[in-house]
Amino acid sequence: QLQLVESGGGLVQPGGSLRLSCSASGYTLGYYAMGWFRQAPGKEREEVSCIASDVSSDGSRSYADSVKGRFTISRDNDKNTVYLQMNDLKPDDTAVYYCTASRYPYCSSDVIDWWGQGTQVTVSS
Repeated sequence: QLQLVESGGGLVQPGGSLRLSCSASGYTLGYYAMGWFRQAPGKEREEVSCIASDVSSDGSRSYADSVKGRFTISRDNDKNTVYLQMNDLKPDDTAVYYCTASRYPYCSSDVIDWWGQGTQVTVSS
């Protein structure tokens, strides 16, 4: 069973930055399409970003319109970790952020096999 562990959440002022990390033991995350979702209180869960697996043809990345130009998803295969760099954070970014993994090599919100436990991000002055 693949267990995803997120870290890096916290409290940050508007305009600030955070970097979320997602790691797993015993599994090579490069084989999986990896994503980040978020859910704020009273709101529907939203897909934030995704990166296709290293075995895909293009290693494509995708972003929600609300975070384009501010968030960047990346992998470090040596550390077996996926990151979400979040810059210029806004109060609307406040949510629990979840890391996901899919055995399907391309990004698809319909094909999620594993979820992390979530990490809280709060953007407030």
